[in-house]
Amino acid sequence: MKKIFIDGKSGTTGLRIYGRLANRQDIELITLSDALRRDPQARAAALNAADYAFLCLPDAAAQEAVEFVENPDTVILDTSTAHRTQPGWAYGFPELGEPFAQAVKTGKRIAVPGCHASGFIALVYPLIQAGMLLPEALLTCHSLTGYSGGGKTMIAQYEEKDRDVLLDAPRQYGLTQTHKHLKEMQSLTGLAQAPLFCPIVADFYSGMLVTVPLFTSQLNGVGLDALRDLYASVYCGPIVSYVPDADETGFLSAAKLSDRDSMEISVFGNDQRVLLCARYDNLGKGASGAALECLNLAMGTDAVTGLSL
Repeated sequence: MKKIFIDGKSGTTGLRIYGRLANRQDIELITLSDALRRDPQARAAALNAADYAFLCLPDAAAQEAVEFVENPDTVILDTSTAHRTQPGWAYGFPELGEPFAQAVKTGKRIAVPGCHASGFIALVYPLIQAGMLLPEALLTCHSLTGYSGGGKTMIAQYEEKDRDVLLDAPRQYGLTQTHKHLKEMQSLTGLAQAPLFCPIVADFYSGMLVTVPLFTSQLNGVGLDALRDLYASVYCGPIVSYVPDADETGFLSAAKLSDRDSMEISVFGNDQRVLLCARYDNLGKGASGAALECLNLAMGTDAVTGLSL
């Protein structure tokens, strides 16, 4: 039976991972008391005793945790931003292709993708790989997320009884165009420049809708049918799949896949302009669901074990 430790279990992602793993019969969870969960020596001992260790921590703490690990057999799955573009770390989105899947299955260091970045990369990476979109393309990305993406502090703000009236309307953020996901969005897709990124948080708990708008003139003569055929061939698995006619009578709700770990890829538009859309749960395929999928692959277990699809 494999031993698993979650460093940072009290955070939003850590709690969801813990809740998913608590009833599994194929693992043993290593836990620390509240008095010890911040103690460096206790954390180091737990990390080195684990076969698989999740890091659900701020970037600096995640980097520190990696330095604690001396056991060469401990597999680290980091949900922070710290290692997503670092050499030697597998990027935990196996649906991007067999090299990604193999890296997760065999790697000792696995970086779980960022929530916004997951949708953008899922949409753009196949286009560049297929030669339909040039790396020099200048792109825009719009991403709508539920407020749980902001962690405990933002959840408390939205769920407070006498909350600020400004929270009643969607709020755009990342206004300085330095969002922490931009680095992986550019690096993993191979873009020469990071996209203009417009994340928006709204008054619903969880769910995410990432949209990349394009002119067909940017696609080397490729039209709607070719785009749809490409995504249908790349994403046909139980977790990420191309879904035609995914809209709800002309609308597309960001909350449709709340509490699920799947991702829907869809294409809308006309012969001049297209919308590439990825819909999923920011806490599912955008966070804990993706982390558990990576764990399953690393353990040699069916990728969908314990997932809600």
